[in-house]
Amino acid sequence: MTSRADFTDEEWARLGRAPLLAGMAISLADPGGPIELVKESGAALKTVIEAARERSFGEFVQSVADDVAKKAERRENPLAGFAPDRRRARDEVLDELRSVYALLVEKASPQEVEDFREWIRMTSQRAALAAKEGGFLGIGATRVSEREEQMLETLGEIFGVPRETPPSG
Repeated sequence: MTSRADFTDEEWARLGRAPLLAGMAISLADPGGPIELVKESGAALKTVIEAARERSFGEFVQSVADDVAKKAERRENPLAGFAPDRRRARDEVLDELRSVYALLVEKASPQEVEDFREWIRMTSQRAALAAKEGGFLGIGATRVSEREEQMLETLGEIFGVPRETPPSG
């Protein structure tokens, strides 16, 4: 099993930031107001903390999630060390997630990569569902916007989720 000892401190911090960055990517895909940002970020962090508590993603993800949850309990910023430029935030977040995936493939087992991928998928989906987009005072809003759907697809591509091909016939 891959463990904390297989990573440098910086690499381990990057792994812990990844699900939160996936949530941030959703927010950046279709920026709403501050309320949407808080809801989406909160959903991402809640998913990380639930993973630490429920132990549903395998031992490797569990140890990463435990570390992030402990940081959150101590009121430490789990995103510390990552400060994207506002003008390029979306691209920098996606580049960081690509680097994290490459790091996983290099050092973790295929099952651990799959567990981590599922953790990222769940985190980003919950962030996308956390706040309605568009409309006026909630009227006419959609649960997940087209741009958020596109970002979910992009995150899937980054983390090696194969595209579904339509049935032939």
